[in-house]
Amino acid sequence: MKNFKNRILFTIYYFLFWIVYFVCARLFFLFYYFKETQELGISTILKTFLYGLQLDISFTAYLCIIPFLLMIFSAVFMPKIILKIIKWYTILILIFISLLLLIDAGLYQAWGVRLDTSLLPYLNTPTLMISSASYFQLLSGIFSWLLISFVFIKLLHKIYQKNSLKITFGRWLEIPFFLTLTAALIIPIRGGFQTSPVNQSDVYFSDQMFANHAAINFIWNFSNALTHQTNGKNPYKYFDNETALTIINKTKNKLLKADTDTILNTTKPNVILIIWESLPAKIVGSLGGEPNVTPNLNRLSKEGILFTNFYSNGDRTDKGIPAILSGYYPPPIQRIMRMPNKTRSLPMLPKEMGKLGYNTSFYYGGDMNFANMNTYIRNAGITTIIDGSEFDKKDWNSKWGAYDDVFMERFAKDISEEKNEPFFKIALTLTSHEPYEIRGEYKFGQDTEDNQFRSAHFYTDKVIGEFMDYAKQQDWYKNTLIVIMSDHGHSSPKHEGPFFSPKKFKIPMLWLGGAVNPNIKEVETFASQVDFSYTLLELLQGNNKDFVFSKNIFNNADEQFAHYTFNKGYGTLSKNGVFVYDFVSNKTILNEGKNTSQLDSLGKAITQNAYKDFLDRK
Repeated sequence: MKNFKNRILFTIYYFLFWIVYFVCARLFFLFYYFKETQELGISTILKTFLYGLQLDISFTAYLCIIPFLLMIFSAVFMPKIILKIIKWYTILILIFISLLLLIDAGLYQAWGVRLDTSLLPYLNTPTLMISSASYFQLLSGIFSWLLISFVFIKLLHKIYQKNSLKITFGRWLEIPFFLTLTAALIIPIRGGFQTSPVNQSDVYFSDQMFANHAAINFIWNFSNALTHQTNGKNPYKYFDNETALTIINKTKNKLLKADTDTILNTTKPNVILIIWESLPAKIVGSLGGEPNVTPNLNRLSKEGILFTNFYSNGDRTDKGIPAILSGYYPPPIQRIMRMPNKTRSLPMLPKEMGKLGYNTSFYYGGDMNFANMNTYIRNAGITTIIDGSEFDKKDWNSKWGAYDDVFMERFAKDISEEKNEPFFKIALTLTSHEPYEIRGEYKFGQDTEDNQFRSAHFYTDKVIGEFMDYAKQQDWYKNTLIVIMSDHGHSSPKHEGPFFSPKKFKIPMLWLGGAVNPNIKEVETFASQVDFSYTLLELLQGNNKDFVFSKNIFNNADEQFAHYTFNKGYGTLSKNGVFVYDFVSNKTILNEGKNTSQLDSLGKAITQNAYKDFLDRK
């Protein structure tokens, strides 16, 4: 009877061990984001633990299945060896989960969601994946990983030592009990006896999204994302397909045409597209953002056409590039740029430019294999590709590639030596990407990540300003359209309101050059990256019929809108209002202005239709 009691006590201690671990993991997350935690209040902080306990218990039950099954055999077969197996199983799982704990905390600031399958595509290029972290962040992360693992391994060792001598051979009659106990784990795994198993929405309790995210068990969330793939089904289906198209076309069909005869001075200008890494409107003074971060862009905004209500469609480069060059909405989680079988059927702006007689080229100072960019760009039909291999390693920062000043000097030199006009040249900068390693002074200091972010963009702004000053002195400038656009918005610097509000996704787009009508200064139309290729091809009298998600930016109808997606959600906005929706809680994050019910329907229809298109591409 004593052995039976000791086995029961061990299973209880083991279960509680993992509960304590996950409670401490939540405490770690809250301390890691101390600023955000301070804004919650004591009551809300305590509720993150109370509500989060449901998922903590659920995943603890998952982890207990193998040890509980082994305890069945320990009654009749080598109990000491079985306890050692449980111990080493737990140590290995503990080290792995602790690594994911650190990864989850590190990624949350940039991604705004707890760990899910968005991480997996980056595992193909692990060296580049960790390039977003500074050496200090890497070293402190490794130290924290080892420390957390050590502390809980010591705690596990105490539990093991306390029980290893007490658990010996038992009786056969104990086996049915432990079989029943193991089978009963299905109850906490499901979260109780209710019809639907526990899920993330069960722990959402607050109108402050950070509190809801803190309540989520990170490893439960990751495992749930792994095991709940769409398997060819559209999880964003709210209407039948015909109704969704009707909702979209009712608005979009009014926005396809515009009087664009006065926008450009020629129908076949050279086109230069500068894609500025991670630049949000929040730090662009000419768009109402911080006044001193981008002085050159602010100055240039007075010289060309500034688009004052322009938005990115996603929040990463591998979402922004297909939006800009293919007019393609990024799926909420997947990255189509990483899927060559799907990208090869996408419409491509460079291909269409090639058909118009343009000589096309793409410049990037880093590794083109990151995020499968190389395959996508080659599928786009670009004839000349310049990447980081073209630059001396001494001109690289330690992480991503060539510094922007070296990169743009090469870009400017090649343009001036270009013999074939018209040309379409694309430059993707990189120095303003994390970890914000720049050359020269950090204008805003390095004391916080936000100030490093500002300093990096101040540096790139200076580079862009110098490029534009040089370009104006060249013969090709008078027949050239230069477009400056960000690849995506950013969470830095911190903005008021929900994390996924339009403030994160609003970005600059500025048209400059001698080919631009100097009498047009601002376009207030609500538009986004997916509209760029369609609009440009319309201006150049090219074929834009395959850009089915796009509309004409210069159409100034009241129905104009922008739509963006993020992991498990979307935002749709117009001059009349904004509607942001979260698929996890199936709740509205932001609802402002009038006619938001129409924006809600439009946003759901676009998300459904775009994801259907993603699934259908082979």
